[in-house]
Amino acid sequence: MTEARPDARPPRPPRLHRLGSRFARLGLRGRLMLVGLVGVAGALVIGGVLLYVVLTGSLSRSVESAARASAEQVALLVDAGRVPDPVPVSGAQVLQVLDARGRVVSGSVTADRLTALVTDDERRRALAGEPVVVPGSRSGLAGQLQVAAVAAGPATGAGRAYTVVAAAPTADIEQSARTVRLLLLAIFPLLLAALAVIAWRVIGAALAPVEALRRGAERIDDASSEGERLPVPPSDDEVSALATTLNAMLDRIATARRRQRAFVADAAHELRSPLASMRTQLEVAQRLGEGGRLPAEVLPDVDQLATLVDDLLLLARTDDGVSPSAASARPASTVDVAALVRDVAARYGSARVPVRTRPGAGGGPVEARVAAADLTRALTNLVDNAVRHARTAVTLDASVVGHRVEVVVTDDGHGVGEADRERVFDRFTRLDEARDRDSGGTGLGLPITRALVRRWGGDVRLEDAGPGVRAVVSLPAEVRDPRDPRD
Repeated sequence: MTEARPDARPPRPPRLHRLGSRFARLGLRGRLMLVGLVGVAGALVIGGVLLYVVLTGSLSRSVESAARASAEQVALLVDAGRVPDPVPVSGAQVLQVLDARGRVVSGSVTADRLTALVTDDERRRALAGEPVVVPGSRSGLAGQLQVAAVAAGPATGAGRAYTVVAAAPTADIEQSARTVRLLLLAIFPLLLAALAVIAWRVIGAALAPVEALRRGAERIDDASSEGERLPVPPSDDEVSALATTLNAMLDRIATARRRQRAFVADAAHELRSPLASMRTQLEVAQRLGEGGRLPAEVLPDVDQLATLVDDLLLLARTDDGVSPSAASARPASTVDVAALVRDVAARYGSARVPVRTRPGAGGGPVEARVAAADLTRALTNLVDNAVRHARTAVTLDASVVGHRVEVVVTDDGHGVGEADRERVFDRFTRLDEARDRDSGGTGLGLPITRALVRRWGGDVRLEDAGPGVRAVVSLPAEVRDPRDPRD
């Protein structure tokens, strides 16, 4: 057994496989158009070749028939012994009357009187009905000549005494064939280009409902209302059936989500009373000195569990789809975001690292219409997260960027990788650096922050601070009436 060489290259995939993979990478619109154009091009090529063959064959037969008709008329004169000299012919035909030895007996004005137009072999083939074409130079003409031959005169032992040979020029046939070839070569690409444009538009119109379904599906996410559905085309076809089926699937998913939220809300609500009772009993036992060190060790876990239950209940209520203006417990108002940022920073005087505001946050008012409690809870979550991971300090800033109010919470910690900056907003997602539950994180702070901010038309994102991470909260800015006396 021979061993494979270490430098042997793997075999290249077959060309057909490579073409298939390239074809598969094309979009549906491109594949449909390519298949259609290949089919049309094949049909046009076959049709063009058939047209060319039929046209040239028909013209050749017509020329040969005209030459044979002239030869037959002269053969009748030869049979009657009344051969005129020269023999009259029509057009540019060439006609000769040959004897049994192939010598010229008579001919037309355009024919050579000394040299026969055809050889003995060509004469036998022409008499047998085979197509014979000879150079026109034999008769001093350009191009080629289509030959027809008819036996005439009295019969002899070797056949008839004479042979009437008529030849017609094929220059017109050749010119017509060239014209047809040029037209086909010029028209085919233009016709294919026009068909490609038409096919692209027609296929695009046919796939427009599918594109509408794709855009509708792309718009539906966690922030969408439960009643949002995909557009159903008015036509009664497969695309309409697909849209109806997908909407039915979305209805089932919405029902399952409602049941899940109801279960979480009910479970969280029911857990609050037992947890409050446990906390009360532990605090009483700790104050009375009962149970030793157990109450002091269990109370932090109970507090963390109570916080988790409150977060779950808040998320369930946020997911109910109630509009912000309908939330009577937290009504919207014009909030000075800069002042709120300073208040939040002041709460962290005894934090692990200093929490400061930038000088810009102490300037004029930065206003947004939002529930102050929601924005405070969102910023508190971000600052808690930043304090847990910062090395030396946490900085808060608020400013107006265009028509948006941006609040930035910056820490100088280990940062968050670009691939994880969106994943951390999923519930119960904690990165490797934050998997220790002693750090205080439950994996719900950032999801709650995004849910609260999105209720008021905003959003939150993470950016690289080099080192550390910047959490940017963006909210619509409050637009003041220029006539407002407060300005």
